[in-house]
Amino acid sequence: MLKYGKASQNAIMALTYLAEGFDYGATRFNSRDIAQHRNLPQPIVAKLLVTLSQAGLVDGAPGPKGGYWLAKPPSEISLLDIVSHFEKIGERVACPFGVDRCNENSPCTFHRKLEELDQQLVGFLKENKLSMFTQELRTPRSTLAT
Repeated sequence: MLKYGKASQNAIMALTYLAEGFDYGATRFNSRDIAQHRNLPQPIVAKLLVTLSQAGLVDGAPGPKGGYWLAKPPSEISLLDIVSHFEKIGERVACPFGVDRCNENSPCTFHRKLEELDQQLVGFLKENKLSMFTQELRTPRSTLAT
């Protein structure tokens, strides 16, 4: 994996917003509200929330009093739980000499270093939970239901 893309970054931004207001679903946020507070396009946030809902990380309810909330406490959701729905875990950045000239049996100079960097990033994403964002300074926000 080594690097995670824009969809993963946006999904983390959306879920950190939900983590900041986590209260077991009593408070719900719509995709427009999340998009506005994270400076993201609303259609992208809506699409991400559908994917994350299907993954069991987010719950949602339609209608005027509907919205989205985390399906479980922020302390139980790692950044890797989020990223894994948008990235191919285990896929490595290609070595500069190409697939035919570099592999596990005959690694190039950078092969082991790239593996190490990948392991560090995966470890970072696995160790860090959304709960770390519940301790950040919170800004006032509007809610759909209280």
